[in-house]
Formats: sequence, C-alpha cells, structure tokens
Amino acid sequence: MWKRTRAAWTAAIVLACAVNAVGDTPLTVKNLRCEYKVGPMGIDVRKPRLSWELVNPERGVLETSYEIRVAQSEADLAKGKLLWDSGKQSAQASIQVEYGGPALESRRIYYWQVRVADNHGHLSDWSQPALWEMGLLQAADWKAKWITPNLAEDETKSNPAPLLRREFSFDKKVERARLYATAMGLYEMSLNGKRVGDEYFTPGWTAYNFRYQYQTYDVTGSLKNGTNCLAAMLGDGWFRGRLAWDDKRNSYGKKLALLAQLVVTYKDGTQQIVGTDDGWNRQRVRSSNPTSITAKPTTRGSNSPAGTKPDSTIRIGSR
Repeated sequence: MWKRTRAAWTAAIVLACAVNAVGDTPLTVKNLRCEYKVGPMGIDVRKPRLSWELVNPERGVLETSYEIRVAQSEADLAKGKLLWDSGKQSAQASIQVEYGGPALESRRIYYWQVRVADNHGHLSDWSQPALWEMGLLQAADWKAKWITPNLAEDETKSNPAPLLRREFSFDKKVERARLYATAMGLYEMSLNGKRVGDEYFTPGWTAYNFRYQYQTYDVTGSLKNGTNCLAAMLGDGWFRGRLAWDDKRNSYGKKLALLAQLVVTYKDGTQQIVGTDDGWNRQRVRSSNPTSITAKPTTRGSNSPAGTKPDSTIRIGSR
C-alpha cells in the first residue's frame, strides 16, 4: 500500500514539474521588420506594415494576440511615452500588420516593440526595440532640382559617361547624414571618392513617363570636417539605352539627368542641405582608359568595366 501511495505521489510531482516547465517555457519575439526590411530607411508608405517571428521550443505554438507600441525615441519607448499603442489585439497576425497611429513625418525615425501571447498561455516580454526611418513624403521635401550634364552628345549612340560633382564644407559635429538620389538613366554616387551604397543599376527600371524610384543612403561615416565632394556618374540604362529590338534607343527620353539631395543633421540640431542645382560641375569621366567608361545600356554592357576608376571622384580638387 505504501509503495503504491509513494509511486502515486512521485507521478504527481513529475506531472506538476512538467506543467510548471510548460508554464515557464519562454516565449520571445524576434526578427522585427518594417516593409519586409530590418531597420529600413526611406520608407514612404504612409502606413508601414510591421512583421515579427515567434520563438518557443514547444510544438504547436500559435499566436493568439499581439500588442504594438511606437515612439519617437528609444527613451520614450522605455518611459511609455508613446506615439501609438495598438492595445491588445486578439489575432494571429504576425506579418503585414499596418501601423495605425498619427500621420508619420518625413525623415523622422520611429522606434517600435511588440509582445505576443500564445495558445499555451504564455505572454512574451516586450521585444528588443526596432526602428524604421521615413523617406521624403511630400514633393516640397525635395529642395534639389533636376540637372542635366549639358555636354555635346551624339544621341544615336552611347557616349562617354558624364560626371556631375559638387564640393561643400562644414565644421560641425554630424549627428546623421542621408543621401536621396534618383536619375533619368542610371546613376552611381560617390562621396569623397568612396562609392555610395552596394546596389547596381540604380534607380532601377520603372515607368519613367510617370514614376521615378529613389534610393536612401546613410552616408554619415563618409563625411569629414572641411571640404567634401559629392559626385555622380550617369549611364543610359533603360531610360535612353538600347531597349527591346532593332537597336531601339531613347525609349523614355534623350537627356540624362540627376536628382540628388544630401541632408546633414548636426549635433546642435541644425541642418545643411546639398542638392543638385546649377552650381554642380559637369564633365566627362576621366580614367586610365578614356574610351572604356561609356554610358552604355544595361542590355549591351556595363557602365564601368572592372579595373577602371573615374579619377575625378577620387581627387576632390580635380576639374
């Protein structure tokens, strides 16, 4: 009898421990993304879509509710000074959940967290803060204007690639710097001789007759006190290069153009904007092989063959 009683108590203790183990199993949230990206810049969706992933070693775990909170700084997030709190939402959604707070502002950084509950009764802690940064939402946010190389060209064939450049100076401590750029044609930006970004064939193929895609770059680390040089090399691309058949050219236009705007925010809260305007210098790309860098279309060749470097993006003082 005693053995049976002891065995029953042992089974009960084991079962209780198992139940406690389930109850104590950590539920966490990771891989927070905004518009499918981690910490993205240049978001111009007015109601960005937020996503996350659940982590739990148990099987058969389903999200039963979530809560999102958004603030204008990490400090505000920690203090509960929120721009938007979704409140507890009884739903299994964990992808493409729309932001539902007040209207977002151009260029502002927003910080957010999420916590979830699951079908096993677990409630996660708040996730680590994530962020997204808005792009230029209004036409008035663009202080720059379109500029063209205005160099003599034969519009029936590819020409040597034009280079547009502008020098500027500052002597303040930089908080952050963002470069916004697009082109009629292809562009490759450089700052102080260093290539900006890791993408090729920007801004990409689009319906140029009514839409231009632009890219946003964090160039904070490329700036230096004193004189800086911002430059862009242009290429035909899909805009005016050979496209489709019969060596058809100039499908969307005949003149290459650049629209770029560098916004530098200083530690003291002031800003400096360096945008494309009539003050930019225009010239042909010079390299060790002057005939090798041409504004060729993407369907027939690259704009900058391996092993060539345009000298004028390297030397700040060159003309």
